[in-house]
Amino acid sequence: MKRIFKYILVALIAIVFLGTFIFLFWNSKPKELQYQEVTVARADIQRSAVVTGKIVPRNEVNIKPQINGIIAELYKEAGQPVQQNEVIAKLKVIPDMNSLSSAQSRVRLAEINFKQATTNLEREKALYDKNLVSAEEYDQVQQQYNQAKEEKAAAQDALEVIRDGVSKANAKSSSTLVRSTVTGLILDIPVKVGNSVIQANTMNDGTTVATVADMNDLIFDGQIDETEVGALSEGMPVVITIGALQDYSFDATLEYISPKAVENNGTNQFEIKAAVRTEPGKTIRSGYSANAEIVLQRAEQVLSVSESALEFSGDSTFVWLKGADGGYSRTHVVTGISDGLNIEIREGLKEGDIVRGNQIIEEK
Repeated sequence: MKRIFKYILVALIAIVFLGTFIFLFWNSKPKELQYQEVTVARADIQRSAVVTGKIVPRNEVNIKPQINGIIAELYKEAGQPVQQNEVIAKLKVIPDMNSLSSAQSRVRLAEINFKQATTNLEREKALYDKNLVSAEEYDQVQQQYNQAKEEKAAAQDALEVIRDGVSKANAKSSSTLVRSTVTGLILDIPVKVGNSVIQANTMNDGTTVATVADMNDLIFDGQIDETEVGALSEGMPVVITIGALQDYSFDATLEYISPKAVENNGTNQFEIKAAVRTEPGKTIRSGYSANAEIVLQRAEQVLSVSESALEFSGDSTFVWLKGADGGYSRTHVVTGISDGLNIEIREGLKEGDIVRGNQIIEEK
């Protein structure tokens, strides 16, 4: 009995070892591979360039004061429309003390001269009325009086302009009133009541009181890589997509390609601009980030195949063409444009041919 049990145990161990050997043998045996097959068919293929940029007004104008001063009142806010020559803000003048002192001195001197001219005219008139002086002499004194009177008025106006920013004679064209130079929408008012502002001069650009732009005339402003700029030309159609406006795109027309590159992150980029055509009633804000898709090349109803089915060797391109016997033969092809997924086949294949793809399917 013990011997029989021993034989059974040995047999079981032998079966386990044999089964393990067979299992390992079959798992180590190379599996037959099958490749995904791709059919050559006709399709529309286009090569596009996607350019990132922003939507900006064509003309954005910075409104600046004509004199130095302090913002006394603001009549407009960002987002409000404004007409040309409409007042945006009012300034309180801070006169320069040297200029003010000179203007005051000029007024005092003009008053002295005018007082003397008035006295001379009265004397000359009394003599003229008695026929003691000629008309020519009287006219000369009269002219001196008129000149002294005009100088007094001019000196007073100059003093008022320096002291108050406006003279009584020119109150309508006051330089204390900051007016818009264009009609449009106020995009920004970066100052507040009480802020000091300065006029533009050779030393600085001056303080911007408001930024105004025509939001009905927008452009896309972006940059494209030097490897793709050669395929662009003015007048090409562009499709603009704005990230902030989901599922909304609109047409534009390429109108400017910079003749000079700028370096950006180690690559040469060329600025491009496209005129935007938006739908009425659609609000587009200045500074929106946007993508512009430009069709560089397009081929309609050409033979095409998945680009993943290609095999490259040097300057040549090949595919594995399926034959009547089910085998594959390496075939040379001539390709055209590609959209990144499919590629045009100009020579080497015909419609309906089957080529081997790169995806491997394991046989179960």
